[in-house]
Amino acid sequence: MIRRGADAGHTAEGPVGSPGGRHLGRQASQRVLKIIAVALATVLVAGVGFASVQLLRLQGNVATQPLNLSTDQGDDTAADIDSDPVQILILGTDTRTGADNAAYGGAEFTTETGNSDVMMLMHLSADRENVTMVSFPRDLLVPLPACLDPETGTLNPAQDLAMLNGALGNGGPGCTVAAINELTGLKIDHFMMADFNAVKELSSTLGGVEVCVNDAIEDTYSGLSLPAGTSEVEGEQALAFLRTRHAFGDGGDEGRIRAQQSFMASMARKIQAEGTLTNLPRMYAIAETVTKNLTVDDGLSQIPDLLRLADRLKDVDLAKVAFVTVPVLPYEPDLNRLIPDEERAEELFATLVEDRSVVDEPTPEPSGSSDPSGSPDASAGPDAEPSDAAPDFDPAGVPFTIIDSSGAPDRGEEIQNLLLDEGYTQAVVSEDVETPATQLFVGAGYEAIGAAVAELFGLAEVQVLSSPATVGLALSVGEDFTSGGTVSTEGLPPELSGQTADQVTCQSSFGS
Repeated sequence: MIRRGADAGHTAEGPVGSPGGRHLGRQASQRVLKIIAVALATVLVAGVGFASVQLLRLQGNVATQPLNLSTDQGDDTAADIDSDPVQILILGTDTRTGADNAAYGGAEFTTETGNSDVMMLMHLSADRENVTMVSFPRDLLVPLPACLDPETGTLNPAQDLAMLNGALGNGGPGCTVAAINELTGLKIDHFMMADFNAVKELSSTLGGVEVCVNDAIEDTYSGLSLPAGTSEVEGEQALAFLRTRHAFGDGGDEGRIRAQQSFMASMARKIQAEGTLTNLPRMYAIAETVTKNLTVDDGLSQIPDLLRLADRLKDVDLAKVAFVTVPVLPYEPDLNRLIPDEERAEELFATLVEDRSVVDEPTPEPSGSSDPSGSPDASAGPDAEPSDAAPDFDPAGVPFTIIDSSGAPDRGEEIQNLLLDEGYTQAVVSEDVETPATQLFVGAGYEAIGAAVAELFGLAEVQVLSSPATVGLALSVGEDFTSGGTVSTEGLPPELSGQTADQVTCQSSFGS
């Protein structure tokens, strides 16, 4: 019985906690602890129940299709997401079906799958230290395997040479998986396919993604409108940045891939800087956005598996996240199409099959001579020059502009003095809008000299741009090069085209 008034807080033995009531005080304390334990258990069970309901709701968002539609699938053993190398094909479809996608026009794209505008193969290394994203140009001609359409039962015959992005129409993403398996020698474990709306919503959920352009962009085809310098894009403008062909490079697919890689590198930097992959509420918001606009293979349809993938990515060094374009050559009968550069492409694919990093350059093999003195191989001839011989040119004859976009005081003059010491006596300084990326613009006829200057400052291939509008050379010194004589990021080895996630890059049109 609870007693009130003057007796409140007392028992028959006296006040709780007094010497006479010490034994009963322990019993009361134990009761309190039990109540707290029950309450905590109730909250925990309720939390687990809530999480389960939320996961089930997310689960209901996910659409699935078969992983591999090839009539010759080979080994179908699934990779262990936690411990094996994992290959995931990421596809962006240009389908206009659905209310959100129909606004982009094009009656020819009203099929359920459309064509694959974006094709990126993500390789996650077994040691969790490397992520490689390989871009396949949509204009790439490759053999396509026979694929069985799971909806109609129609067998789409094999083709000796066809555009890779058309494989999606031969039954769905499982046919693109089969084609890339055949091309690369890899075994794709999973795929993710997104439409236009997924890009818009994800970029908005992230709060925008920072992009950089060297010149103001007004592209009436994609709707991209950006001032020169750095901007945050999301929604429609993020989609326009990723889709545009006419604004970047020479108007071909390679310029667009470069922009896509730059966008994804910027997104990776933002996600890591904000701790997104360890922030459960933020991850849930992203999962909600992604699952509503995503088609995956049956094996990746479980939400916990998607979260385990995020766990593999959260601690990877940005310098070990590489965005690489498959080495290609023009297809001579039709220069609007591309074919794989077989030797270089096979080297890239072998690196991934063997689960090696593309960022770490292979150890150079010794030269043909076995002479311990290091003398040149006699078979090279008496007039052979060493491979590291400097280009034969007079730096004093090279027109050279230094564009100080770094924001650091007197940085342009510091770079000018470095160039003067190297004999570039025509080097002059100008200032421009601040940009995050250091770039070297190379005028026609100055390619060999540009390579020497790039080596001088430690510039990666992605930072060196052909520029018909430039006379001589122009070095734009960005916010990533505010001190010292070389840029701090190493990037990819020179035989590969692309960038690492820690490199900040800006986009240019061919005529810039």
